[in-house]
Amino acid sequence: MYNELCKRITINKNFELGITGVILLNSFLIGVETYTDNQIIKNIQSCILGVFTIEIILRYFAAESNKAFFSDGWNIFDLSLVLIGYIPETLFANATAITAIRVLRVFRVLRLLRAAKEIKIIITVLIKSMSAMFYNVILFGIFIYLYAIIGVGLFKLPNPEKMNQQEQIRFEKFMEVAPNAPANSPDPFGTLGEAMFTLFRELTGEDWTDLRYNHITAYEYGYIKATPMVINIYHISWFVLAAFLLLNLVTGAILNNYQIVMEHSNEEKIKD
Repeated sequence: MYNELCKRITINKNFELGITGVILLNSFLIGVETYTDNQIIKNIQSCILGVFTIEIILRYFAAESNKAFFSDGWNIFDLSLVLIGYIPETLFANATAITAIRVLRVFRVLRLLRAAKEIKIIITVLIKSMSAMFYNVILFGIFIYLYAIIGVGLFKLPNPEKMNQQEQIRFEKFMEVAPNAPANSPDPFGTLGEAMFTLFRELTGEDWTDLRYNHITAYEYGYIKATPMVINIYHISWFVLAAFLLLNLVTGAILNNYQIVMEHSNEEKIKD
């Protein structure tokens, strides 16, 4: 009997609108708390936590079984947030642990994702795309690792600390002449890790042409052996491969799963 009552309450539109309103208020107050440490706001947040607790209890008893309740990822997410909300900060003397608890509570804002069905569909698509995206990320990692190794071999600049005074003066002049000189400190291709970060930066389109000009200037100063032709091939091939091919694989996987989820959603609407 209580199962049917809880089910009627949880599917009621007024109940859903009320919970959405509480979520919006909670999200707003989380932002306000970054400006002030007001006791009134803390009391309101405690009341909101009580509302979320009642909601999760109703959803639990509305479920057909324990398995049905815990098979829904959103229920587990909401339950975790409620339980975290009851952890008192006074239990921890460590400031890092207290900060971690506060950060986890901020994730309540993500409950807004559950409020709109359209957003839930997008989240479902992203989750279903994870397996395909995982292999795309591996493929991307292989190529960025390969290009980073090649980049270090081609473009690594000499260490100025090992230069004599005259060579250091000449190197400083190179730094002044090269476009976007700060990009050379640290050397964008000085280490494997820095090279991988530089390639990721190129992927965003930020000053990637300046990196090319820096390398051409370095070649003119005799600091690298790669010719302008090699420099052009390296940068353009990476930009085309990463920005157009690898990223489009991720986009294609998401679009494919979006179509599948939408077809499933439309079938459920027809059944209803």
